Amino acid sequence: MSSIVVKIDSSTLSTPEKIELLADRLIEQKKAGHKIVAVVPPLENLEDKLLQYAQILTDNPSIRELYALDALNTQAASSLLAISIEKKGVQAVSLNGWQAGIEVVQSNHNVLIEGVQQEYIVEHLTNDTIVIVAGSQGINRNRDILLMGEGGPETTAVAIGAAIDAAQVEILTDRDGIYTADSTVVQQARKLKQMTYDEMLELANLGSSSIHPRAVELAKIVEIPLVVRSSSDNCEGTLIKGEVDMEKNLIVRGVAYEADIIRLTVGYDSYEQSSLADIFTTLAEHEVDVDIIVQAVIDGVKPTVSFSIAKEDFADAIKVLEKNKTALGFSFADFEVGLAKVSIVGAGMVSNPGVAARMFDRLRKENILVKMVSTSEIKVSVVVPQDEMVRAANVLHDEFNLVEVLA
Repeated sequence: MSSIVVKIDSSTLSTPEKIELLADRLIEQKKAGHKIVAVVPPLENLEDKLLQYAQILTDNPSIRELYALDALNTQAASSLLAISIEKKGVQAVSLNGWQAGIEVVQSNHNVLIEGVQQEYIVEHLTNDTIVIVAGSQGINRNRDILLMGEGGPETTAVAIGAAIDAAQVEILTDRDGIYTADSTVVQQARKLKQMTYDEMLELANLGSSSIHPRAVELAKIVEIPLVVRSSSDNCEGTLIKGEVDMEKNLIVRGVAYEADIIRLTVGYDSYEQSSLADIFTTLAEHEVDVDIIVQAVIDGVKPTVSFSIAKEDFADAIKVLEKNKTALGFSFADFEVGLAKVSIVGAGMVSNPGVAARMFDRLRKENILVKMVSTSEIKVSVVVPQDEMVRAANVLHDEFNLVEVLA
């Protein structure tokens, strides 16, 4: 009997009626011959209320107690789901992070999973019990509860899946799978049957909300298949694994976009004064994320380096540059707003040269100005005017025949 770990979507826990439907779904999977572990996120409607109580008591609650308070949301969700399952005559047990053996460690302001002591989970599964785990939380060596933050529930699900040797990890979302593009922007978008870890990782880093990049990274390391599927409809989703059967031999398998990109340009009086290491180390130390980088060093022209950042990082980036101008040695800084990033992704690019040229040629024919470019083995990203973002995504989806993907 194989084990399946199911990461629950927060929307399925928003009402008692939806929790009942979710319980029915997990019971159905169990009756199909699987051992089931469900990993739940916090109850969103409780989070603000608990925080309000803390703020009434003090303006400065300790981080330790805030972690413990926030953990109650997820523990409540796991208990409610277990209660619903038990009411239907099936054994279920709710476990918080430390009961499930989730061991975590804090590193550079991040909470990471250090290990999973799976014995207690396995014991319940052996006793024919559905296990409900409060996701995104664990215990450190001081026996304090820590929360993993964004992407925590699905990363917890992957870690548990690896620890119990599960057949797969299902990620339930408000979509029925991974699409070739955002269907709200590209009407011709189609659902993919399969994707590689690397393709999904690129799309996740480019803004796909279906699954967090840290969960995909862990799944790739431990080589456990992921299935992204609908939380409301029990239809076939998208399978994510190491290698896939290419659908109609498509080279490009996804188009993604990101709005509100800002290009910052820093100029130097001479090449000797410039240091890419210094400027990007300084920005990193102040937690400013930099994406596309372009350096221009031309005889007779003052050298410059341009890089793109998200809109929300702009104010911090300007402050950091101004504060460290003398130490960094640059003579001027300029910026351009109203930009967006559009990317194509596909594992087939590795063995098919000319994809980038085809992309640039189509954008040129459409009179869409390309301002910056970034490439990897399976991704090409361009920065374009934001008012051309939607059109660029649609023409690239058309250029690489993604409409031919079979759902």
